[in-house]
Amino acid sequence: MKNLLVAAISLLLFYQSALADDKSEVEELLKKNLDAVFSVLQKKDLAQQEKNQEIVDIVTPMFDFELMAQLSLGKKHWPGLSQEEKKRFTDLFIQRLKASYLKNFTLYTDEKLFYEPAVQVKKKIHTPTYLISKDKKISILYKFYKAEKNWKIYDLEIQDVSIIRSYRSQFSGILENGTVDDLLLKLEAPADN
Repeated sequence: MKNLLVAAISLLLFYQSALADDKSEVEELLKKNLDAVFSVLQKKDLAQQEKNQEIVDIVTPMFDFELMAQLSLGKKHWPGLSQEEKKRFTDLFIQRLKASYLKNFTLYTDEKLFYEPAVQVKKKIHTPTYLISKDKKISILYKFYKAEKNWKIYDLEIQDVSIIRSYRSQFSGILENGTVDDLLLKLEAPADN
């Protein structure tokens, strides 16, 4: 009985240690990449297009854009798409998401980014950050999951609003009243329309 108790305690300690390691890994990954992005933003000698390309190169490996595309349509609409429609939707969604991400970074002036400790949520890790300037504080929650060997972002919450849920609501509205082609045409239009 004593050996069983020791084994159970050892297993629990190992599990807690693994969770702490995962949280540290995610925190380091996010901090390294966002620090690199802010370093690019501060470069005075780069044109905006060059900055954008460097930022895309830095952040793209952190995101699971394909999963984000599926989640944005949800279980209700994703399975009903043909393979061709899924590919076209995913490509357009990724373009839209990257453009939106870059647009938010072009608004950067002198804000500072602060990191909070990562939080384990079941098998996922959420990392809260705050972008603070003189007169405002913007909360950004990065949501990660373990994809094969690497941690990937599957959603962001900005000021407590999930990007995935927001897109899902928009896309559902379009699909309830129209067709997949209507949605694809909407995604092809510039983001401001």
